[in-house]
Order: sequence, then C-alpha cells, then structure tokens
Amino acid sequence: MVHQLPTGAKDLLPLDVAQKSWIDQQIQQTFQAWGYQRIITPTVEHLRSLTAGGAVDPESVIQLHSDSTNILGLRPEFTASIARAYAARLGANVTAPQRLYYSANVFRRKANRSSEESFQAGVELLGASGLIADAEILMLLGDSLDAVALGDWQIILGDARLTGALLDLLPEQYRAKVRQALSSLDRVGLMEMDLPEDVKGYGLDLIDLRGKPKDVLSRLSAMAWTSSLTGEISYLKSLIEIWESYGKSGLANGGDRLILDLSLVQTFDYYTGIVFEVACNNYIVAQGGRYDQLLGIYHPKGVSYPSIGFCLTLEEIQQALGAKLSAPLNSPSCLVVARTPAAIPAAFAYAADLRQTQKGAIELELEFRDPDMVRNHARSRGITQIAWIDGQGAINFEESD
Repeated sequence: MVHQLPTGAKDLLPLDVAQKSWIDQQIQQTFQAWGYQRIITPTVEHLRSLTAGGAVDPESVIQLHSDSTNILGLRPEFTASIARAYAARLGANVTAPQRLYYSANVFRRKANRSSEESFQAGVELLGASGLIADAEILMLLGDSLDAVALGDWQIILGDARLTGALLDLLPEQYRAKVRQALSSLDRVGLMEMDLPEDVKGYGLDLIDLRGKPKDVLSRLSAMAWTSSLTGEISYLKSLIEIWESYGKSGLANGGDRLILDLSLVQTFDYYTGIVFEVACNNYIVAQGGRYDQLLGIYHPKGVSYPSIGFCLTLEEIQQALGAKLSAPLNSPSCLVVARTPAAIPAAFAYAADLRQTQKGAIELELEFRDPDMVRNHARSRGITQIAWIDGQGAINFEESD
C-alpha cells in the first residue's frame, strides 16, 4: 500500500526522538571537549566516491540515477565522504591534523534488498599517525561510551597490520584461505580445507589469539614464527599500556574493558593499523580503525595522509541502554487555560510572557472543558502548574498533583 513505509524505514515518535537526541547530545559534547569540530557532508554522493577504497560494497548503496553516465548513492557511512572532502585540502591549504566529527543519518541496502536508515555519530582524525593518535581515538571512544552511561561495554581491539604480517608468514598460496577462515572465525571450515597440517595448526593458533591483552601478547611472543614481528608486537603492547593507565581497564563485574582479538580482520584491505568494535549487551554499538591510504584515492595527485576514526550507531546504543535510558520527554511546565472566549487574548499574552521568563515549554489549553478534564489532561502530560485566566485577565494558579 502507498501509505505504508518502505521495508526497513521507520518513523521516530517523540519518545524515540527525545532518547536519541539525549544520546547524541552527550556524544557531541564529548567530541567537542576533545577539540573535534563538526563537519556536514552531502547525503547524496557519486557512487564511485562512496565505494572508493573497497570498504563499501556497491550493492549495499541505495543508488539514484541522475543521468545516463552518473550514478549517485545515498551515503552508507561517513569516512569516504570526509576523506573526499579533505584529501585535497590537507597540506598546503589546511594544517594537519584535522579533528572532525559528524552526526547524521546514513542509508544502507541489506542483503534481502530492503533499505535501512540509521543514525551515526563519529570522529575522524586526519593527518595523524603513531601511538598518541591511536591512543587518543581509543580514549575518546571510551569517554563517549561513558558519557551515555552505557555500562558493561567492551572494546574488541585488533591490528590489521599485525594480523596481515602474521598471515604473510604463511606460504602465499595458503594465505587467502586462512584469511577467509579467520575473518569468519570458522574453525571447522579451516580444519576441512585441503591444507598442510602445519598451516592448519598455524591458522587455528591465529583464531585463538583472543582474550586478555597480556595473555594474548604472551602467547603471540611465544609462537615460533613471530620473531620477525617484535616491532609490531611492541607497538601494540605500548598502546595497551597507555589504555590501562587511563583508568578504563576494568568492568564492575571484574571483566576487562579491552579484549585483544588478532583474529579481527576484514575481507577488504581498507584498514592499515588498529581496528576495533564495541560490544554491549549483545549489540555492536561502535566500529572503527586506522586507514592510512584512503585519502590518497581522493587526492588529485595521489597524496595520502595517515588517518583514524570511529562511528557510533545511536539505535544500537539506545537498544543496549534499554530501561536504563534516562531521557524523558520534555513536559510543559505550565498549562495556560482561558476560562472564557473573552480570556483568549490574555491567555496567549501570558503564555508568551512565561516562554520569555521560564525554562521549559508552556502549553495552551485549546478547548473550554470541564476543569476536572483539564486537570486530568495536565496530569497525563506531566504538567506541574495550571494558570486559569478569566475575561478580565486575572490569573489563578493551581498546582497539578
């Protein structure tokens, strides 16, 4: 039916809007406190811009045909758009690093061909590399999660560079198969592959590189094939030490905030350093990582700049918070009631005065109803005060219990 929403689309009613706005406000305030400035990019971009770098599957983009040669798409995420916007500006025109944040809706087509609109907030740190930049992003992510009082969240941290180096220790003809099994944590599939036993054993060791950071790093250092990777291992160890010194290492139930997972890989070569996602109450509420080559795809001379960022999905945070979400609707503080038609001008004037002098919304009674019905309405709306106005402009106040 024409009056039904498309599959995957949804209306946001006032309570949803209030809750999502509260989450968004806390996150944006955190971004600003770290020195990040807001950027707004177009909702519609050229498809080739959105899919550059291989991070976004063209099939997941909701496409719009503008003419016979150009295919446009609704943005499915923000990193590509921000990289496009700043690739040619960094360097001579804009000083690096650039700390940018965004908050807006994104659109994605699912595998079942339905469309989905969601809301994201995130940051991009452009033109910065090294230990301090990576640590800043992780710390900012932790502060953002705490700002919305999310609770038992955990960051699952990987390193695309280190995991890639571990895979490169395999003979070239086996790397793609082991990488595929690693990306899906498919132990059974790996065991059933036609591979040498030592290759299978090494692949299973990689899948098992997940858990408390110190334990994983210890197991990694003990692996016979990793002696050539001491620099990468040392870097990751230093990053984890900074994280732990920031005071966010533990959960109230004794668990760890940070889980090291070197099996966390993607099937595309978008990320070049640390990668991470955040889990809370069975929801993935955030994702991100380092991408040092992406800006070069958009730069007219192919010049790239090291960059890193993350995004938070507001709907997932809202679901993860559940009943703990404390973002009630903004109830009016006063209901102004005209007792008679002659009192209407005075009621409008008094309501206008209240809006100038008081914080909170002021609501006007729209009918001439029985006083008890007016009081019931005020209670149902959470309004604490009623102002009755007569034809002479006299005002009688009443507290709504």
